[in-house]
Amino acid sequence: MTSLEQYPVLWAGPRAVVTLPAEIDISNDALISDTLLAVLNRGVSTLVADMTGTTFCACAGVGALARAHQRAIANRAEVRVAATAPIVLRILALTGVDRMIPVHPGVAAALAAAPGPECHPGQSRAREVPC
Repeated sequence: MTSLEQYPVLWAGPRAVVTLPAEIDISNDALISDTLLAVLNRGVSTLVADMTGTTFCACAGVGALARAHQRAIANRAEVRVAATAPIVLRILALTGVDRMIPVHPGVAAALAAAPGPECHPGQSRAREVPC
């Protein structure tokens, strides 16, 4: 099974939504990272990591999002997160990822949002994520 077969991917023209699992930790972060990177490698302009069903995210999951963000910058694309669980929002805030990657209250909001600065050449919010 390839990484693109593990987690649902909704393709919408130049945008894609990857639905992430209820729990993200060291047991599945590599496959999540591979999936996000594989989607970005297909040339999407916007990747939404749908974490609306995610109720737990360890630092390993934060790292997967940060790697996707770095790849997106290299590809002149953007990663956005849709998340609602307080514990998930908290880890994104504590690690600073919410300042690197736009976080939205749902997939529709993430898709509707205007492009962020990482989509424009010469501008980047990339930085190392502590964890």
